[in-house]
Amino acid sequence: METQRASLSLGRWSLWLLLLGLALPSASAQALSYREAVLRAVDQLNEKSSEANLYRLLELDPPPKEDDENPNIPKPVSFRVKETVCPRTSQQPAEQCDFKENGLVKQCVGTVTLDAVKGKINITCEEVEDPGARKPVSFRVKETVCPRLSLQPPEQCDFKENGVLKEYGVTVTVDHWNDVFT
Repeated sequence: METQRASLSLGRWSLWLLLLGLALPSASAQALSYREAVLRAVDQLNEKSSEANLYRLLELDPPPKEDDENPNIPKPVSFRVKETVCPRTSQQPAEQCDFKENGLVKQCVGTVTLDAVKGKINITCEEVEDPGARKPVSFRVKETVCPRLSLQPPEQCDFKENGVLKEYGVTVTVDHWNDVFT
């Protein structure tokens, strides 16, 4: 009888512990991944923006190597967003929108917490050049007094008084422009 009563009591405690475990959500179930936290930051950026179109995540820098798994501790983030073709007033999720050709690109930095319920986001974004954007460039060249096959650098040659003046216009990507002229 005593054994039966102890067994029944142990069963009740086991049931209570099981119910308690189900009632209290685990901390890991409430933690967001680094990417999910950044996507929330992009959503917040779009909500607070007064610009015409939505922004979408373009590139996410790797998360910092930290041992702290506490979702309430702010984690540094760095990412780039690009303007999409979707108007900000649309109800469409930004992740479903195509990037706008030559759309604005912004570099965003700040901190996020990974807590899914009471996460905090502190992000600032600044416009940057889109490395893939095509830009029109025009320039003029004028004939100099130095022969074409001269070993003298052109910038050390004087212009011919009545030298030919030519104007050129090209379209280049920012990456290509930087490779050539820096």
